[in-house]
Amino acid sequence: MQDPNFLLLYVANPTASTAFYADLLGKPPVEASPTFAMFALSSGVMLGLWAAHTVVPAATPVGGTELAFAVENADAVHARHAAWRAKGLPILQTPTAMDFGLTFTAADPDGHRLRVFAPGAA
Repeated sequence: MQDPNFLLLYVANPTASTAFYADLLGKPPVEASPTFAMFALSSGVMLGLWAAHTVVPAATPVGGTELAFAVENADAVHARHAAWRAKGLPILQTPTAMDFGLTFTAADPDGHRLRVFAPGAA
């Protein structure tokens, strides 16, 4: 069986979301149109941003989803938290020690959760 290699987020404004993720990821999309954009991530996973009003069949939200970014240590968590706050991202959870490591959570323009964590760090 093949592992999933595409992640699609439904967004209200693909142009605005493309600009947001290009800045956040530090790279331009490999594909962009008025209703869709695609980013090639270093891991090989592709991140797509799809205009919610054009999704067929129409989608209905079913629970929460997060994009998670593992970083090397607690200092990296704090640095990313400071950088994202400076960019104006809504912070949903400040750096917090949890059973899996130090983490914080922010949100993108559509409210998708963005979690940064350092496995095992406190």
